[in-house]
Amino acid sequence: MVAPQVEICIYGADVICASCVNLPSSKDTYEWLEAALARKFPNQSFHITYVDIYNPPEDENKQQFSQRVIEEEMFYPVVVINGTVVGEGNPKLKSVYNELEKYGFSSANT
Repeated sequence: MVAPQVEICIYGADVICASCVNLPSSKDTYEWLEAALARKFPNQSFHITYVDIYNPPEDENKQQFSQRVIEEEMFYPVVVINGTVVGEGNPKLKSVYNELEKYGFSSANT
């Protein structure tokens, strides 16, 4: 089965979240997650984007969600897959994998 195109957005900022001082930066998490997903789900199509919550792109949905992260004081980075929040602050790979499997992704190990 071919998985549909999935959009993964990592919302964060250059400044580390006050509650996340000892955790990796948002950009580090983005790079780590991109590499981990490419290893876990090789040859499966997903689009991963880093969004700076203080300087979001022109996309209205990304601007609105960036504002939500700020207003609701969410722990960032916030990982969103096709509109579903799957992790905040220190996202767990298992949660991200489980969400992608709902879209038909299958592990390289299966």
